[in-house]
Amino acid sequence: MIKQFTLSIALLLFWKIDAHTQVTQRNILGNKYSLESVKQALVPQNRFKPYPKTTAEWKAALPDSVITKTIKAGEAVLDYKFEPISATLSLDFVRSGDRERHSKISFGKRNALIDMVLAESIEDKGRFTEAILNGVWSICEESFWGVPAHIGGTGLPNVEDRIVDLFAAETASVLAFADYFTGEKLDKINKLVRKRIYYETNNRIFEPMLKNPDRYGWMSKKNAVNNWNPWIMSNWMTANLLLEKDETRRAQSLYASMVGLDLYLNGLGEDGGCDEGPSYWFAAGACVFDCLELLDESTKGKVAIYDEPLIQKMASYVYKTHISDDYFVNFADADPKLKPDGIMLYRFGQKINDPQLKQFGKWAVEKYPAAISNNGFHRMRKIQNLLTVKNIEPAQNSYEPVKNAWFNDIQVLTTRAANGFYMATHGGHNAESHNHNDVGDFLLYANGEPVIIDAGRGNYTARTFSSKRYELWFTQSQYHNLPIINGLGQIAGRSYEATNVKSTVNDKESSLSMNIAPSYDKEAGIATWNRTVKLNRAKNTIEINDDYALNQKPNSLQQVFMTVCDIDIATPGKVILKTWKNQTVTLQYDPKLWSISTDLPSTDGMEYVSFKTKWDNHPVQRIILTNKALAQKGKYGFVLGMN
Repeated sequence: MIKQFTLSIALLLFWKIDAHTQVTQRNILGNKYSLESVKQALVPQNRFKPYPKTTAEWKAALPDSVITKTIKAGEAVLDYKFEPISATLSLDFVRSGDRERHSKISFGKRNALIDMVLAESIEDKGRFTEAILNGVWSICEESFWGVPAHIGGTGLPNVEDRIVDLFAAETASVLAFADYFTGEKLDKINKLVRKRIYYETNNRIFEPMLKNPDRYGWMSKKNAVNNWNPWIMSNWMTANLLLEKDETRRAQSLYASMVGLDLYLNGLGEDGGCDEGPSYWFAAGACVFDCLELLDESTKGKVAIYDEPLIQKMASYVYKTHISDDYFVNFADADPKLKPDGIMLYRFGQKINDPQLKQFGKWAVEKYPAAISNNGFHRMRKIQNLLTVKNIEPAQNSYEPVKNAWFNDIQVLTTRAANGFYMATHGGHNAESHNHNDVGDFLLYANGEPVIIDAGRGNYTARTFSSKRYELWFTQSQYHNLPIINGLGQIAGRSYEATNVKSTVNDKESSLSMNIAPSYDKEAGIATWNRTVKLNRAKNTIEINDDYALNQKPNSLQQVFMTVCDIDIATPGKVILKTWKNQTVTLQYDPKLWSISTDLPSTDGMEYVSFKTKWDNHPVQRIILTNKALAQKGKYGFVLGMN
């Protein structure tokens, strides 16, 4: 089973583990604090009261509107049926590649339980207790708390070999909250219930994490790790702090999770960039913040690293990649749209004294108020959000989007023009976490509307995290804003990268120049391919210039642009792109050099069906320019301007 699971994690993270062989051994937490200092600072479990537990405490902490909403959320699932996870359901993943049926039941049970637990704790009338009992027992009876995609292709778990994945860790914190908020009431029904909570959590999370954490790729000391690490650390910390009564072991586990969190921080570059993208930042950088809050609260401020420059830079990434409204830069698997958790951002900004992050958080709260208590994962974050609603400063929000940002560590440039253009581009390599083969890609938005896009990812299935990943069109460079040379695109792997990368940001331009030749299949026959993506501030235009040399005259040469705009190609030399709100952007090309066509990528199949609705029901289209004057060496350019 160990061998099988290792294979699963290797497939899940294969582009990440190979991505950054260079890790900076900062070990911020491990070097600053010893196990002994943590033992001395740690508040004992029986005195650790981070959240309200009585109706009076809740009423003092929450606005009436939040109390009402939280109780109604519990009422909505009061009759929830906690279904068992059948063997057939678990086998869906290996039989068909589908993850949705299992996740719907598994995640639904945990969401229903936490809603009931909070409603009962606030209301304190016993209405939800029996349902909570059934929810706790049902989850404890499950053979595996995670998802079948994470157990190495068997579909069914080996109960003799407990595996810690994202959702097993999430489950541990859900049960810890059930114990914390309603444990005394469960004791009145039967004292075996809380014992079962601890037994299962200890067996499935605490023991594996203390005895053999090195088996997991997301605990690698040699290679950079992705969002799995801080996501799991935050839940391990939560469950340990709330459930573990052995104070020596509690301190050991907390210190082990601190050292574990160091592994994620060690893998970040000096600019704190998140190569997984903003939507994954909320499961990565934001989870780091969840961990730091738990450390701060459980030691009464004696373990705190908010003033570390790396933490400050990591936090700023999220607003530096904000485009407009709910659009964010979405290279790789990141989603183009997300409703940011404003209260969490505000809290983070407060703790690190970042006024821009605080204002961004306040803007998000005002723009997307429902996001403050959404029901997803990271429940410790949700509870902290609820407790912060009353404390947001009423002063007028003054959020101003960042004009320019350059992340040297992940080679991402973002910039804005006076006419409302927003451009983002990047170099990097093709082994980044959640990688797409997209070195040299760029995005363009006009006054907050998508014009030239990264299509994003499809639904996650068995193929998404396997050796067949790059059979999916949305991962291929041929479906990004890049050239196709001799019919070939880029290749996945750490050595397929941009070289000679240079960013320029001044009053005249914001640009990124790079040689993208090394990112392509060697069979493409490229000697050099120097690409510059530039915002020309004098003209308020975006200019794409390619200067190339091939080993011989090519058989074919094409340039792709991806869009969700309406396309008019009737006029030679111009592509008229009309946005959803009828803005017009013109893509200019030389009609003597290029012929033009368009196509629609597939939306059939489990991986692709989400593209039917992903971009507000506008189809993703591909513009293909085919070179008519093939030459071994050449220069050409394209210009995008607003009409």
